[in-house]
Amino acid sequence: MKPMPGAIASQFGRLVRSANNLPPLHLLAGIGVVLVCLTLVTPCAFKAGGDNAFMALTILAGLLTIAAARFAERVPADRALWLILGLGIVLRAYVLLFDPLLSSDIYRYVWDGRVQAAGINPYRYFPADEALAFLRDGAIFPNINRADTAVTIYPPVAQFFFLIVTRIGESVTVMRLALLGCESVTVTLIMLLLRRMNHPVTRVIAYLWHPLPLWEIANSGHVDALMVALMLLGLWIALTGHALRGAVLIAFSVLVKPYAAPVLAGIWRPWDLKMPLVVIAAVALCYLPYVSVGWGVLGFLTKGYLMEEGISAGNDLWLLSLWRLAFGEHQGDVVAYAVLAALVMMFKGLSVARSSHHGIASSLAGINMLLLLALLLLSPNYPWYFLVIMPFVALCGSASTWVVSIGALLLSEQLDWDFYIPRMVTKSILFGGLFLAWALAAWRTRMQRIADTG
Repeated sequence: MKPMPGAIASQFGRLVRSANNLPPLHLLAGIGVVLVCLTLVTPCAFKAGGDNAFMALTILAGLLTIAAARFAERVPADRALWLILGLGIVLRAYVLLFDPLLSSDIYRYVWDGRVQAAGINPYRYFPADEALAFLRDGAIFPNINRADTAVTIYPPVAQFFFLIVTRIGESVTVMRLALLGCESVTVTLIMLLLRRMNHPVTRVIAYLWHPLPLWEIANSGHVDALMVALMLLGLWIALTGHALRGAVLIAFSVLVKPYAAPVLAGIWRPWDLKMPLVVIAAVALCYLPYVSVGWGVLGFLTKGYLMEEGISAGNDLWLLSLWRLAFGEHQGDVVAYAVLAALVMMFKGLSVARSSHHGIASSLAGINMLLLLALLLLSPNYPWYFLVIMPFVALCGSASTWVVSIGALLLSEQLDWDFYIPRMVTKSILFGGLFLAWALAAWRTRMQRIADTG
């Protein structure tokens, strides 16, 4: 006998009411068990079903993390933190057991450290250059991407990190453990900032159980973990009254990955010249050990990266692609887009800088908005670029940040798998969701103002 829709709705409502009657800690533990199961099967599902299976499972895990974050706020910290931290560690220990599933970038990190240890500038030669033949091995060299076409792209602070870590061990596992050490700094700072804002410290769960940092750091081992740790340490120092020292650390984070640059606006007081000068000095000093190659210190960034990522031609800039779909491609539209995007970032950056003295929560919200705007305008092609907003999922918890952090997992799609979903489609879902979240937030704010004014 076919069940009636009303009966199904009634059963579902009863299930929801039953769940609401359970202690939040039990619900949290239940979600934790489901997340463990999803994480356990993800490597096998990836091998059997490819990146589409990976995306389906990790996005489901991301949605469950939203529910976990909601329940975690209702549990006293002394009862929930052991579960949140413990499960975060267990999940990372598990994915660390597998070779990187979707990226080979970490092999370049180890290689760059090895090249520097041999006294050679990492920006001078391709890995496949005969001058570096004596450094090749069977574990690292064969897995380096673009080995015969690209010198390294990673800026100097990332290079310092590669050199230091590889002096401990020249392996992917040692590099990933070092990056997990960076994550421990990030988690500690998130908890300190939450306490400072009088928010439940259990909100750190939004970072620790989220599948994006789990897979992109513990498994793929992306150096963005170092960028995020330095960025957050700089923010903590700046927001506790030492803006110049904080700016230096944030400049270091930009010299790991430039995506952290908008954060500087959140700690800058208009028209203070000291901070820009300090940042410029820090950048110059960090590049100093590598200037023997001249402009070659910019590495692959100026020798193929912008073309490969569809930035110089504008093909992978989502907003420009939408414009071209509607109005066609025109000569100079990439330059016009770049100028317009820079003006938008400058205007928003000034707006955030002017309100940065209003308090820590206000500053973090402004920085979060700046980073989301930068990601929208640049629309990067890979999920790990979105790690820069992960601390703000816990610190701010806005719907837009959740949408982007989970939607970024759609960019795990790879060209060499069947059932390839075009980037235009995945980016439309990702950034369309961002616009929807912003519209919803604006509508709620408007409704609240109407209600407040009676």
